Amino acid sequence: MTIAFPPLPYAEDALAPHISADTLATHHGKHHKAYIDKTNAAIEGTELADKSLEEIIHHAEGAGNKGLFNNSAQSWNHAFYWNSLSPRKTAPSGDLAAAIDRDFGSLDDLKKKLKETAVNHFASGWAWLVAKDGKLSVTDTHDAGTEVTAGIKPLLVIDVWEHAYYIDRKNLRPAYVDAVVDELLNWDFAAENLSRDGAWAYPG
Repeated sequence: MTIAFPPLPYAEDALAPHISADTLATHHGKHHKAYIDKTNAAIEGTELADKSLEEIIHHAEGAGNKGLFNNSAQSWNHAFYWNSLSPRKTAPSGDLAAAIDRDFGSLDDLKKKLKETAVNHFASGWAWLVAKDGKLSVTDTHDAGTEVTAGIKPLLVIDVWEHAYYIDRKNLRPAYVDAVVDELLNWDFAAENLSRDGAWAYPG
């Protein structure tokens, strides 16, 4: 068994003008695919070959296998990121909206926290909205770091590696983050993740 390379959940030009088709072709078709290809090459012929991507990530982290962890975690993070974006404008409702008001005060306050965390994150990494112990919070992880951790439900993620925005925005990360948070975040996906019994699972 090999780890699948999932297609984008929308057309390459669906997020324009906020994220261009050129960026998605490079980011998904080259960067994400390379992480998956390297993961599959590393597990071929080993006891990990029939494991889920989540199991591979946890094994690599526990074994201190940094190369396998980086590639497997980045494979997961990117698939989750594509689903965290939507070409159709969405808004929180129901249980998610209530949890946001309870834990952040308002959606505007949550958006401000997400933007601050994503923009101020030093170097490469990810800004997350997660649920843990019945409470929502905003976190960040460095490099390939992931929130695929026992007891945590990732709800949304923002990629702040330069390859996520450099073709379109050069070094202007704040402009990219504003566009993602204000126009593209898939709040329906976040609501689905909040209501799941467990965390989102990598497809395939």
